Amino acid sequence: QVQLVESGGGLVQPGGSLRLSCAASGSIFSINAMGWYRQAPGKERELVASITSRDRTNYADSVKGRFTISRDNAKNTVYLQMNSLKPEDTAVYYCNAVNSMGDDYWGRGSQVTVSS
Repeated sequence: QVQLVESGGGLVQPGGSLRLSCAASGSIFSINAMGWYRQAPGKERELVASITSRDRTNYADSVKGRFTISRDNAKNTVYLQMNSLKPEDTAVYYCNAVNSMGDDYWGRGSQVTVSS
């Protein structure tokens, strides 16, 4: 089992920045990749960014150039640095981990609201 705890969400004005953190615990040795998803009201959950155990990253087109995913292996933590935030980035952001068996683990979510 893997446990994921997100932090760092909140309210920010358009053009502002936030950094989300996701701390992993449990069977972390089995994790192949971690990522961030988001779900806005009335919309499906979508991938925002992901990072593999070999630090290969992938981004949704809508956030390329604005968001950066990174990891600190010593702290078992993955970060999502979000810059130049737009109102359409408003959503609940979920941390995700996938292990070597293909099992998905999810955090409880962190609300990000971009509004003036």
